[in-house]
Amino acid sequence: MPVSLTLEEIARLAGVSRSTVSRVVNDQPNVRDQVRERVWRVIRETGYEPHAAARSLVTHRTQIIGVIIPEAVTILFTEPFFVRLLSGATEACNSNKYYLMLSLFNGPAGQEAMYSRVVRGGHLDGAIVASTPLDDPLILRLIEDGLPFVQVGRHPNEQVSYVDVDNVAAAQMAVEHLARLGHRRIGTITGRLNMSSGQDRLEGYRRALEAHRIPVDEALVIEGDFSEGSGMRGAKDLMSASATAVFAASDSMAVGALKTIRQAGLHVPQDMSLVGFDDVAVATAVEPALTTVRQPIERLASMAVEMLLSMLENPSIAQSPGRKVALPARLVVRDSCGAPR
Repeated sequence: MPVSLTLEEIARLAGVSRSTVSRVVNDQPNVRDQVRERVWRVIRETGYEPHAAARSLVTHRTQIIGVIIPEAVTILFTEPFFVRLLSGATEACNSNKYYLMLSLFNGPAGQEAMYSRVVRGGHLDGAIVASTPLDDPLILRLIEDGLPFVQVGRHPNEQVSYVDVDNVAAAQMAVEHLARLGHRRIGTITGRLNMSSGQDRLEGYRRALEAHRIPVDEALVIEGDFSEGSGMRGAKDLMSASATAVFAASDSMAVGALKTIRQAGLHVPQDMSLVGFDDVAVATAVEPALTTVRQPIERLASMAVEMLLSMLENPSIAQSPGRKVALPARLVVRDSCGAPR
């Protein structure tokens, strides 16, 4: 049957009034269960799709969830982490019959324009926020404007709900693996230190050294930005500091480090051991395959969507202190680590 039916035609086929069909479609009360099921059966059999704009006028819902990522477009679509994050969020939205809107911008001016047009324009029921610096004013604006949102990544504000992995414990696990192999000159290429993931993975590195009574040498701590280029630069500094092993806070940086080590005529793991973080596809595409921390990226995204939907269905949850979820990660041991010479 055609999908361009009207409410009146659905009502006639279901043997009910037009107003009853409207209440069913908009999930309103005061409809008997048997009648509600009969209407939905007709809707399913006919393939009828309620008009989204008309429905939003009744429910005050757009059925749209925004994903806000303040990263340059070139970074977003070249970093495997973001591709998998969006995949997980998209699947969760599709399963719950929500639409996903991706909001990107470059710099403060772009953020201001996006915020006014998309967020304050009433286009979103809620938002998933990812990859935000800790001091990003976006978070406070979302709180002040009362838009329900969940962040992928730890945030110190008690009002912010977030999902993340336990980055401290995960990084500590990775560095302790190197320490157990006998390494004492363990360097790290950190993530961005204005982000919780960068800070937490650095904290895990420090805790691992402390647990194995290895003094922290600040010459072995090189700040990166999660990109392959910063991994290449960081590895050069660590080789100059006589590191025998490197913990890179992302697989992209680990791949960059691997390239620099090879360009110097050295070999992994014979001359330098290497551990990454994320376990994206590139970890097994390089030679040797990377030992890395596996974090459930798609699961983080889907949990963020599910948490947001629960906030939308239960406004009291959105008004309470933020929910905090930290998932475990695990170390995947491959070929890029060995005992020091």
